[in-house]
Amino acid sequence: MTNLKVIAFDADDTLFINEPYFQETEQKFCALMSDYLSQQGLSQELFRVEIANLDLYGYGIKGYILSMIEAAMKISDNTISMEIIEKIIVSGKELLQKPIVLLDGVEETLSQLHGKYKLIVATKGDLKDQQRKLHDSGLGHYFHHIEVMADKQELNYEKLVSRLEIDASEFFMIGNSLKSDVLPVLAIGGHAVHIPYHTTWEHEKISHKVEHPNFKTLEKITDVLPLLLK
Repeated sequence: MTNLKVIAFDADDTLFINEPYFQETEQKFCALMSDYLSQQGLSQELFRVEIANLDLYGYGIKGYILSMIEAAMKISDNTISMEIIEKIIVSGKELLQKPIVLLDGVEETLSQLHGKYKLIVATKGDLKDQQRKLHDSGLGHYFHHIEVMADKQELNYEKLVSRLEIDASEFFMIGNSLKSDVLPVLAIGGHAVHIPYHTTWEHEKISHKVEHPNFKTLEKITDVLPLLLK
């Protein structure tokens, strides 16, 4: 890893809390719709609608709000009241205004790497929401570039590496998702570190073990420092 030039960080659940807020909102949705299905049934139906809508809405809270409304209509056979729809919208707006809580060790890690590598954010989601979160986090001054990606497939990373004018072998990705932050980066010849978060969106889970010479799993974000500051 002696030729590394760019260190990329995922944002949600790598730099700051995200998934627990979505789970909290899902619980509110299930409570509002409890007359129709069990909590498990409601969660499964909402997830199916979410995944079906990814190609249309992409990742992010706004698409999630629309998916909650659509799921409510399907589950209720279009009999859902306007009052419930209004409450779903309110819960979605609350999700958009959640406080930014940095994960342990994030600022320490960024401050020590800043100036030694080009640091960037490579994240999925809604552009406006991700810009807000990064602004409110107070971390923006550490980053040379912020990339809000439509998806995190091999092609997306290849385009990012090309825009950065580096070789994939000079790119190092840090994130909490094996599916989005690790596998595609390894596939294009980059380096990746997985830092598990205690809760993961079902869509980001994989069922197999990752073994690769350019890959490590670490317990916490500060564990990257001995690797990168040798």
